[in-house]
Amino acid sequence: MTTSTQYDVFKEVMLSRASVKRYDPNHVMPEAEIDELLTLASSAPSSWNLQHWRYLVISKEEQKQKLMPIAFGQKQIEEASIVVVILGDLESYRTAHQIYGDAVDQGQITRELRDKLVSQIEGAYADKSRSQMDATLNCGLTAMQLMLAAKAMGYDSCPMGGFDPSKLVREFHVPDRYFPVVLVSIGKAAQPARPTPRLSLNELVIKESF
Repeated sequence: MTTSTQYDVFKEVMLSRASVKRYDPNHVMPEAEIDELLTLASSAPSSWNLQHWRYLVISKEEQKQKLMPIAFGQKQIEEASIVVVILGDLESYRTAHQIYGDAVDQGQITRELRDKLVSQIEGAYADKSRSQMDATLNCGLTAMQLMLAAKAMGYDSCPMGGFDPSKLVREFHVPDRYFPVVLVSIGKAAQPARPTPRLSLNELVIKESF
């Protein structure tokens, strides 16, 4: 694929992605497609490569019905093929030894660099507010990648911030280590998304300084 073709395909995926609220409730997403979708989403960048996200995948009808009141009765919960609850990891520093140990084993970094990086990470995340801020930021990166991957695979999606986090944690037995950041509904659109006006670059971009 040429560079221009890659750009055209990617541009089409980006510009055709929109927040769909109504899905075909009869469409079942195969497990292999769910795995492929999450594999693509999990390739998103993250601070120190700690991959601060976990994916709670809701696909069964009884689990969707449990989620419905938590998400204030939004129809897309029960109509979507799956709903992915993206959870932030408040203790992502615990994975540093594994991640950088693997990097040492693969000859990518030295043991000395591993130890230095792990020490930096543990020092930074001794501040719990920093842990939550970084987890939230990085969950946003994987959420966007999830939605773009879904569009490229022929699905539509919608990010959802309207839910009760404490009830979600309680009803789905989420461990204290994790906290809900965003829900993403994914499925086959039954109705197109509403057009959304966009601000111009002149309104959005500040060059060099205010």
